[in-house]
Amino acid sequence: MDEFCNSTFWNLSLLESPEANLPLCFEQTVLVWIPLGFLWLLAPWQLYSVYRSRTKRSSITKFYLAKQVFVVCLLILAAIDLSLALTEDTGQATVPPVRYTNPILYICTWLLVLVIQHTRQWCIQKNSWFLSMFWILSILCGVFQFQTLIRALLQDSKSNMAYSCLFFVSYGFQIAILILSAFSEPSDSSHTSSATTSFLSNITFSWYDSTVLKGYKHPLTLEDIWDVDEGFKTKSVTSKFEMIMTKDLQKARQALQRRLKKSQQKPEATLHGLNKKQSQSQDVLVMEEAKKKKKKSKTTKDFPKSWLVKALFKTFYVMILKSFVLKLLYDALVFLNPQLLKFLIGFVKDRNTYAWVGYVCAILMFVVTLIQSFCLQCYFQFCFVLGMNVRTTIMASIYKKALTISNLARRQYTIGETVNLMSVDTQKLMDVTNYMHLVWSNVLQISLSIFFLWRELGPSILAGVGLMILLIPVNGVLAMKIRKIQVQNMKNKDKRLKIMNEILSGIKILKYFAWEPSFKEQVNGIRKKELKNLLRFGQLQAILIFILQLTPVLVSVITFSVYVLVDSNNVLNAEKAFTSITLFNILRFPLSMLPMVISSILQASVSVDRLERYLGGDDLDTSAIHRVCNFDKAVQFSDASFTWDRDLEATIQDVNLDIKPGQLVAVVGTVGSGKSSLISAMLGEMENVHGHVTIKGSIAYVPQQSWIQNGTIKDNILFGSEYNEKRYQQVLEACALLPDLEILPGGDMAEIGEKGINLSGGQKQRVSLARATYQNADIYILDDPLSAVDAHVGKHIFNKVVGPNGLLNDKTRILVTHGIHFLPQVDEIVVLGKGTILEKGSYRDLLSKKGVFAKNWKTFMKHSESEGEATVNNDSEEEDDDCGLMPTVEEIPEEAASLTMRRENSLRRTLSRSSRSSSRRGKSLKNSLKIKNVNALNKKEEVVDGQKLIKKEHMETGKVKFSIYLKYLRAVGWWSILFVIFFYVLYNVSFIGSNLWLSAWTSDSENLNETSYSSSQRDMRIGVFGALGIAQGVFLLISTLRSMYAFRNASKTLHGQLLTNILRAPMSFFDTTPTGRIVNRFAGDISNVDDMLPQTFRSWLLCFLAIDSTLVMICMATPVFAIIIIPLGILYISVQVFYVATSRQLRRLDSVTKSPIYSHFSETVSGLPVIRAFEHQQRFLACNEKQIDTNQKCVFSWITSNRWLAIRLELVGNLIIFCSALLLVIYKNSLTGDTVGFVLSNALNITQTLNWLVRMTSEAETNIVAVERINEYINVDNEAPWVTDKRPPADWPRKGEIQFINYQVRYRPELDLVLKGITCNIKSAEKVGVVGRTGAGKSSLTNCLFRILESAGGQIIIDGIDIASIGLHDLRGRLTIIPQDPVLFSGNLRMNLDPFNKYSDEEIWKALELAHLKSFVAGLQLGLLHEVTEGGDNLSIGQRQLLCLGRAVLQKSKILILDEATAAVDLETDSLIQTTIRNEFSQCTVITIAHRLHTIMDSDKIMVLDSGNIVEYGSPEELLSNTGPFYLMAKEAGIENVNNTEL
Repeated sequence: MDEFCNSTFWNLSLLESPEANLPLCFEQTVLVWIPLGFLWLLAPWQLYSVYRSRTKRSSITKFYLAKQVFVVCLLILAAIDLSLALTEDTGQATVPPVRYTNPILYICTWLLVLVIQHTRQWCIQKNSWFLSMFWILSILCGVFQFQTLIRALLQDSKSNMAYSCLFFVSYGFQIAILILSAFSEPSDSSHTSSATTSFLSNITFSWYDSTVLKGYKHPLTLEDIWDVDEGFKTKSVTSKFEMIMTKDLQKARQALQRRLKKSQQKPEATLHGLNKKQSQSQDVLVMEEAKKKKKKSKTTKDFPKSWLVKALFKTFYVMILKSFVLKLLYDALVFLNPQLLKFLIGFVKDRNTYAWVGYVCAILMFVVTLIQSFCLQCYFQFCFVLGMNVRTTIMASIYKKALTISNLARRQYTIGETVNLMSVDTQKLMDVTNYMHLVWSNVLQISLSIFFLWRELGPSILAGVGLMILLIPVNGVLAMKIRKIQVQNMKNKDKRLKIMNEILSGIKILKYFAWEPSFKEQVNGIRKKELKNLLRFGQLQAILIFILQLTPVLVSVITFSVYVLVDSNNVLNAEKAFTSITLFNILRFPLSMLPMVISSILQASVSVDRLERYLGGDDLDTSAIHRVCNFDKAVQFSDASFTWDRDLEATIQDVNLDIKPGQLVAVVGTVGSGKSSLISAMLGEMENVHGHVTIKGSIAYVPQQSWIQNGTIKDNILFGSEYNEKRYQQVLEACALLPDLEILPGGDMAEIGEKGINLSGGQKQRVSLARATYQNADIYILDDPLSAVDAHVGKHIFNKVVGPNGLLNDKTRILVTHGIHFLPQVDEIVVLGKGTILEKGSYRDLLSKKGVFAKNWKTFMKHSESEGEATVNNDSEEEDDDCGLMPTVEEIPEEAASLTMRRENSLRRTLSRSSRSSSRRGKSLKNSLKIKNVNALNKKEEVVDGQKLIKKEHMETGKVKFSIYLKYLRAVGWWSILFVIFFYVLYNVSFIGSNLWLSAWTSDSENLNETSYSSSQRDMRIGVFGALGIAQGVFLLISTLRSMYAFRNASKTLHGQLLTNILRAPMSFFDTTPTGRIVNRFAGDISNVDDMLPQTFRSWLLCFLAIDSTLVMICMATPVFAIIIIPLGILYISVQVFYVATSRQLRRLDSVTKSPIYSHFSETVSGLPVIRAFEHQQRFLACNEKQIDTNQKCVFSWITSNRWLAIRLELVGNLIIFCSALLLVIYKNSLTGDTVGFVLSNALNITQTLNWLVRMTSEAETNIVAVERINEYINVDNEAPWVTDKRPPADWPRKGEIQFINYQVRYRPELDLVLKGITCNIKSAEKVGVVGRTGAGKSSLTNCLFRILESAGGQIIIDGIDIASIGLHDLRGRLTIIPQDPVLFSGNLRMNLDPFNKYSDEEIWKALELAHLKSFVAGLQLGLLHEVTEGGDNLSIGQRQLLCLGRAVLQKSKILILDEATAAVDLETDSLIQTTIRNEFSQCTVITIAHRLHTIMDSDKIMVLDSGNIVEYGSPEELLSNTGPFYLMAKEAGIENVNNTEL
């Protein structure tokens, strides 16, 4: 080599001087060839990968041109260099070979670089990572030659001038190219930023700067966020996974078959033996059958196992391998730092070492920590993105599976469970990807730490490690206990929320009866238990923190003590002590992570099992449904039998049926005869037993229970088809939707809630029918579409849509119906019974056969005749409308509520009739429909108002106000906060103390040479070090425990204020706020205040003080460091400010975009038959993919924002390490080794803490939002005070006289008056009936008496006292109401009658007797203590209403209000209630609001209300003698005179 350069290749003596240098030959050969070798080795692979993944060529950019020009310049320089070398050669001196081999190498290399840069034009990412690495290597290796040449020129200006200049110029060009390649080239396509970024921008996440800047300027919106790369999009990830999954699942299914075969072979052999021996014994056979069945049910539970993880690994193995390599590199580098630290301490101790050694060491430290940071952050990025991809894949697969899953498999899961698979289980898998590599990495880190510690301290470290291992089970036991408490607390939380739910649903009743205090006590009782558990949880957690904190301290104390005590020659010096402490700190992390890793893997394994079972389930088998194009029948059943469950007998048996194209076929039969099953069989929703169904053409389907999507009415009707104005209007008119659209805000653009929540049953059914009608299908399957609509409407729809003259008259229609009067107009009738066809034929044929159908027809005719007699009615057209539904055997009313609806409808019809003139026959049905529907929908109108009035939930943007923090801290208590901070400061002081003591102890080793080391000195060192260590733990324990109490008080205060205020809120608040939103404050937000906030605040405080104490220690050793802190601090704070704004908004966006995925999914699961029938699976899949992608981009952005932050903070941390190392080298002479160790071992720890502090700051911001939301409801306006200074006399009201004086009221300030100046007197003990159509203001009247609504003018005076002048509880407690809907609360019967325990048992039994419930309650096992379930579901509606009567009888006040109390009761219960009221309340003033006129015909006075005014007021006789509104109503109800009140 020496000849090759003509100089020495290597000479160690050059390094052993204050101004060390490398030989020029070494610099010109080895250091030149390293980067070139790197480039030439990797180039072929790089070019091949470009060739494989090439896209269309990009246009030429300025960046590309500049880089190519610079490389051409380098090429020219190399050529000049070569020519110089060759010309020099002609001279006398021989030129060394290195002078022309290097330029030749360079010329080839630069040509290669030109080619590579050119080929990148076909890539999305223009900057190759490996070219960037080449430039970095080349520049780093060139540094040495650079300084050597400069030194040579300084010593002798003439030496090699030309060569030096060429080198300097080319070095400058290389730096310029590196700078250029750091910038990302703008891509011309719509690619995301992360796909096109340069290598340097990618590892520093600088491409994300623009988003962070946007987030800082204004709250981010979805438009501001980059889309994810094409490779991460749901579609591409899922398609790759599905190919692999199909193969793996196939193998797993084969393995399952083999397992099943094995398990079946074993028992069968024994069975045969049994059957031979004991064929006589019937019992044994029966038992064997049962066993077989059990066996069978067990085998059905088995499912294809252990394929999911394999499939996921095969899909994402590239990412997993990349992250594996990065983690391995990081773990190796972690252990370099303690070695460098050791070296630096040695350097400071040895005064003779040259300064440059220190500088090199400091730079090395910085470089190592920098590479460590890059490795760690890229590793995290890979892991999190992998987690996101796994979550996406599983979510999309579950959704796809849901569309194809068989009914049998689907019935094993409720919608909630499937949504759980999608939300909870995918989240568990996402979490485990972050911990995945820690399984091997933890083991590696622990073993390496122990290995290096052994090298430092020998076997003494076994004592410390032993202690660590001993503490693992202790932690385990504590963790188990903590978990148990948490489970207990979850139960308490559920109880509390259940009661809250009931309170909110029955809030009106609580207000009527003034029962709020009693329920408040109940909630507080549970809350007390919850807080007690919370405290125990806190105490155990404090002990856990105490142990985790003490572990490293105790370990170091024990290890050092054992080391010093074992052998008198063992002296603790700075190198050993501080290297060991750094290693102990490294060891702390894997040990604390292990339990988390294990629990996370266990949870994920449970989720994997659940997902494998779901995704491996059977698909729908539609092989029995033959779709054909040319066939003379539209539908043909050939000997078809179908079943819902293979184990049960067939539901549809041996059906043969031909339906010709264009026919209208009605399917009739009793309830449960298999009508809907026949349709499900056609749609392929059932399991085929034998036979098949042939179908020609496309299908449109209207299910019996209408399925409505969350979207506009228009979206629901179009259902993904093209919009055709003419057809659309026809469909709206035919389906009688026009009148509804006039009422709904926004017409057909009105938003419909989930499950069609803001539409009535009839409207939903009509929208569902319109959806089918709008699709231009060949076959229409209509499963009882007319059941939920009014008779009028039913007739209209039949004529305009289904019937012979309807919109669909040329299509094949299969109509399941109960409405017999439509049957004369159909082409063929199929009568079903028990899943077989009993008869089929035309209407006339079936009647003449006198079979099943003819019998049913007779029953129906009789029924409708009797109905006709009961109604006084001369209007023939109306009469045939009334026979709307066939109320034969089939129509058993599902519940009394449906009866009410029907009664209300009849009353509305009456009212609407009386308001029209009798010459209305000429009007077309369309017009009458409009008026009719406006009336029938009045009730709906309120909801529509509500539609506009449900305010959009308030989502804060920007910073949380400082006042919210103050509110929370005030709730915690200022003294507590000061106390906690004081002890945390003491903890940090003792921490600094123990570090200072350790450095003093290690300085003993230097003085040891002068004096012998006394054992007393040694023992004192150990003792104080141990004492300081224990003091740290104790101070931490005290402050943690105190903070637990303080934070618990804050939770108690906030919950108390929230509950009190919600109970005092006026009724209008509950009308405009959905219950879910209020419950959310009591659930999510309170649990955040209970669990998350205290933890976050504590961590924040600890991190903050730990960083402070580290900085203080560094400044104590090297005061100059204080100057460096200032710029670093500014950098840190600015990064933090930018990040928190972005992160906060991204969290909000993530949760906002996540919920639509789940709601769309549950919507899809509930509407599966419809989606499958219309064959719209692909559209729904695409919609789901789009929603997941939207959420993905928020998640991806959030992940990147965390990395963006971490890399910048780590840079701050790395700079702190670098600066402190540099200062130690500069001030070497004034320092000792122990100080160096002391400073650096702390500085190395700071990076993690800094990172954590920012994380905690943003967590605190996110979690304090809970306080903000709670505070919003603490400040809701209250209703009037419950009790005021002015209290009524104890026996008020004595007479029960009520005066309304020009009384006006409105629901909310912006609305019109509901009661427009009512004036009337109700005398003592008078019975008044109030009637009027819906919306006339009847119920508002009762609300005014109870001051649920406050007056807008006028007054109500009861027994001489203006009710507005007294407290609400004084008023409400003295009046009694039997409300419209009987609301009961969960608890026992006694609590429901008397929540305050005011009355004795005798009084309660007496009340029950009067309410006709005594025999029922006495017959119950627990009597009065009988538990009532939520909402009183375990009692019938009648019994609930009677219980409400019992409440009234108990209270026995002078004024009783009945608010349509008998609307939901059968006639018998009704008369019972009426009798009790007549007898018991004969001395009271009774106001009855009624729908059924006969209930109020015996009143003294009747008040007729119409749109908020009294139209008539007088005795029934007077009103019947005038032909006013009341007379017309009575006539309609068949009441001719006062005595004729039978129904």
